[in-house]
Parts: sequence; C-alpha cells; structure tokens
Amino acid sequence: MPERLEPGTLVYDPQTRKVGEYQDGVGPYAMLRPVGGGREWQADPARIRAATREERLSAGVRAANDRSREGFVPPPLLEADTDRPPVPVPGCATCEELATRREEARAAFDCSAETDANVVLRQHQGREHGGTPAVRRIFRYVPYTIVQDASAQPEYEAHCVSGDEADCGASSGPCQAPAEVEEWQRRHTQETRHLRYRRSFADYAVFERR
Repeated sequence: MPERLEPGTLVYDPQTRKVGEYQDGVGPYAMLRPVGGGREWQADPARIRAATREERLSAGVRAANDRSREGFVPPPLLEADTDRPPVPVPGCATCEELATRREEARAAFDCSAETDANVVLRQHQGREHGGTPAVRRIFRYVPYTIVQDASAQPEYEAHCVSGDEADCGASSGPCQAPAEVEEWQRRHTQETRHLRYRRSFADYAVFERR
C-alpha cells in the first residue's frame, strides 16, 4: 500500500478488481468505498496500490452510469450548458488530468473515450467545485409507425443466376408489377433454357406519427 494515503485517494484493490476511495485503516484492513458512494469494503493494505489514470476514469464512468440507471440527479454542474465540453478549473489537478485525457482521446479520434472524459469531468466539478444548477433535459417518447410510401411505386426485378461457370447476369430491369417480371423470366427461359433467377423487391417507407 502507498504510504500515508489521504482519505479520498483512489486505489485499486486486486482482490475485488475494483477502484475505491481510501477511507481509513481499521485494524489490519484498509477501508475502501466505491467511487460515487456505496457500502465500504475491507482490503489488504499490502496489496492495494494507487489507481492508474485509466482505472480512475473507468471507475468514474461506471459510477456515473450507475447513478443514471438509478434515476439519480447529479450534483450541480459547473456549467449550465451541457452541450459544451466542461472547462477545467484552474489549479485543480483532477480537472487538468481529465482534460488531458480528453485531448488525447480527441487527437486519437476516439469519440467514446472523449465523451467518457467529459462525463467524469462534469461529475467531478459538480462534487468538488459546485456551480450553477445543471440543465435537466426531458425526452418524451413519441410513437411512430412505419408504412409504405403510397406516393412512390414499388419496384420488382429479376436477375438470371443460371450458368455452368458463371451467372448469366441478364436482368429484367425495374418493373412496376410482379407479372412483368414473371413474363420476362418466361421469355428468357425460352431463349436460353436458363431456370434459376434471383428476384428482388424494393419500396419506399416513411415514418408516420400515430
């Protein structure tokens, strides 16, 4: 275990494979609390170590996702406009670290990691730096149904796939009705004795609100 751990330091417990916040030493154990809160657990002080940057980021994202699933409303964010990336607070090492992580992900075109860094940075700022109330968005489910577009004609087509070494490749071209495709198949079979076809149907669909 790293010497002189301060309460709140993030450490990795290899026995449980989890990152936790160091709370205190109780007897022969180190007491750790899950990132974001929860029931503490006992860890072997000789085995825990300081969490890496990736482990801290992953634990922060997992805690944010857990709170979201439980309907938890996060603490106030530093910025009310959640569409903009959060700005690190000057002098805060955690803010600077997460901002660096975000820039590295952006440079690598890793949008998922960039989003994760923004989520954890907002959560950190909400807990540690306070700020204006967060903007809470409400999305309402609007039922739609998919229907065929009556303004566009569907298309039918057949391709001859007969042949000993290669497909014939002849095509009926787009037709307005199945009967036209079948008539073309009959004529083609009479001329070539080919018997196998691949047929396709295409139409246009639109979403309509119920």
